[in-house]
Amino acid sequence: MITIDRKIKQDIRQLTKAEIMDAMAELGEKKSKAIAIYDALWKQGVGSYAEMTTISPILREKLQAEFTIKPIQEHKIQCSADGTIKARYRLHDGHLIEAVLIPIPSENRYTVCVSTQVGCSLTCTFCATGRMERKRNLDASEIFDQVVAINKHSLATFGQPLTNIVYMGMGEPLLTYPNVMRSIELITEGLQIAPKRITVSTAGIAKMIKKAADDKVKFNLALSLHAADDEKRHQIMPINEHNNLAALTEALIYFCKTRKKKITLEYIAFQNFNDSLDDAANLVKICKQFPCVVNILEYNPIDNAPFQKSADQDIDLFADYLRKNGIMVTFRRSRGRDIDAACGQLANK
Repeated sequence: MITIDRKIKQDIRQLTKAEIMDAMAELGEKKSKAIAIYDALWKQGVGSYAEMTTISPILREKLQAEFTIKPIQEHKIQCSADGTIKARYRLHDGHLIEAVLIPIPSENRYTVCVSTQVGCSLTCTFCATGRMERKRNLDASEIFDQVVAINKHSLATFGQPLTNIVYMGMGEPLLTYPNVMRSIELITEGLQIAPKRITVSTAGIAKMIKKAADDKVKFNLALSLHAADDEKRHQIMPINEHNNLAALTEALIYFCKTRKKKITLEYIAFQNFNDSLDDAANLVKICKQFPCVVNILEYNPIDNAPFQKSADQDIDLFADYLRKNGIMVTFRRSRGRDIDAACGQLANK
């Protein structure tokens, strides 16, 4: 049972449907009004009471007096030569986050890359976001808002709705697990986007991967691997100290057995660091332990980082070695690099 605190305006988007029903009763309204309000919030994605045209003006005034809505606000839009769109949003407390629309019209694929935190605490050496201090986790509604806002850009620019969502923007999704799970629930139920179209990418937190398996999640899981031995991975990803490859492999085996899903291993190719055939052989050993596909990524340069993109011929040799050993491989060209919208470049620049 929710009690309205009239000294402090509650955020109505933090309430469940049942709590909104209770609030309606306290305001002297029929509980059935809660369904119209809930649908307006999560099916229509409204950001203000004025947009709630399915309820009366009088009820809108009551809601305005008792509850707040804190939508994200568009701050800046940048468009890449390749069609990628980067959007910066201001949150209610002044913090900034970024989301990216990646259109591939030839494949009828329109993907949004959403952020889950303001900044990031993982300090991966190749990632611009990792140089930002983590300020706070995003609420589920703030993640949801990114999808709604970018979908509008996709419709306006390409005449097509979003087809895919990746939790691969600013922040580590598994460090704000409850909010991520709630946002996926809102997106799948409210916006009718199937879980198979949603991918959560993690730098690797073994216990949370196991929890996701136990929770019977339906989304796809991707691991930012980027090195196939502990010594190298620890150099570029400090999280590996407490989540080494043995622990991650155990967690991924458990996830695959429990959820019957294939894992995507994201692997940025760095010149003369992790792109040799010995590195490929180490990666094969990992891949043989659970169903997976390796997604090789181009490195996207950031300021003052000691890395270079692997040469195309080295990437080809690396990928061919994996394929000859029975590993499924994809290769993703960078998108939006000219506007700092590519993987690892999000830093509110």
